[in-house]
Amino acid sequence: MKIHGTIEFKSPDAPEIARSVSSALAPDNLSSMRTDICDDVAVVHFSTEKITSLIATVDDFLMNAKIAEDVCSSLD
Repeated sequence: MKIHGTIEFKSPDAPEIARSVSSALAPDNLSSMRTDICDDVAVVHFSTEKITSLIATVDDFLMNAKIAEDVCSSLD
């Protein structure tokens, strides 16, 4: 059974941050991950066979997203 999850990052005040963060994290995406960017929203899709793998992947992704967001914000 495949387990699917989606995270949306919306940033109407700073669409470039959403694009920059998702672009910075894209090289680390696993084959079971896909990132779509449109306007002021970055959407990350996850899929896996095990819930524990999904939790670990999302946890790592969110930790890296926070760091990337902090770096982008400090550059402004």
